[in-house]
Amino acid sequence: MAAIAHTDLDVFPLNLGGNTFGWTSDRSTSFAVLDAFTEAGGNFVDTADVYSAWGEGHSGGESETVLGEWLTARGTRDDVVVATKVGSLQQRRGLGRGNVVQALEDSLRRLGTDRVDLYYAHRDDESVPVAEQAATFDELVRSGKVRAVGLSNYGPERLREWFETAEREHLTVPVAIQPEYNLVSRRTHERDLAPIARQFGAAVFPYFGLASGFLTGKYRTAADLEGKVRGGAAGSHVNAQGLAVVDALVGVAEDRGVEPATVALAWLLAKGVTAPIASASRPEQVPALMAAPGLGLTGEEVEVLDRASQPFA
Repeated sequence: MAAIAHTDLDVFPLNLGGNTFGWTSDRSTSFAVLDAFTEAGGNFVDTADVYSAWGEGHSGGESETVLGEWLTARGTRDDVVVATKVGSLQQRRGLGRGNVVQALEDSLRRLGTDRVDLYYAHRDDESVPVAEQAATFDELVRSGKVRAVGLSNYGPERLREWFETAEREHLTVPVAIQPEYNLVSRRTHERDLAPIARQFGAAVFPYFGLASGFLTGKYRTAADLEGKVRGGAAGSHVNAQGLAVVDALVGVAEDRGVEPATVALAWLLAKGVTAPIASASRPEQVPALMAAPGLGLTGEEVEVLDRASQPFA
């Protein structure tokens, strides 16, 4: 388990992404994925109020609803660390105080719980001063409905401002950031965000740890992308530089007798990430994710992957 600094929360170092729940995974399949994850020792699930508003006929809240129904059906609420986010849902967009307060109530209702363990500002709202955002989230923590605060998709200047404001004004200091970070998306996090996280002792829970499935090694040509729900996102990486990373990834995976996805997530852990986020649309995909924390890449293997992914650093 990995401790989230400045909290009493301990999490398995693989954060299960809930964006598939109620979208590419129907209710029963989502339940099976969650069962497989927790039975293998997982306890940390990431969702957002906006998941999966992009799906046909969806309006958002589907993921939280499925997760809440599973928590109730299994009676596991006290055993699972639940993270969700506010700010991106069309009908609850932005980080004004009134909107955030009501959005939290909506999320609690869908999740069937009285508190969120880690509540993220999903993305910055530049129309709201950072000091006001920090005060709102501090209020939620003081209410007992939120245990800890995280920040996702913030630029370095306002990210730093939030940490500094919270410390100076004796408000709740964020304990985590959630950036995009993987072998084919390194530069922004490593250069701009990681130093801030280290300075303030914040955990790092990156999303797109597998680059929308590209780092599983299953997308090598345009034909591989046809008919895939996430093919568009993965397809942006199907080029010479991206495929060179996959080649290196597959080489390490074959040498170790594991899946490429396991190696891609293990690389993130070797880079100091607290728990990468990865999703599974089927329970059979879970073991490869759960194997990452125990793999332990060698320094030479990390160097091979670093070198292959240097164009993205």
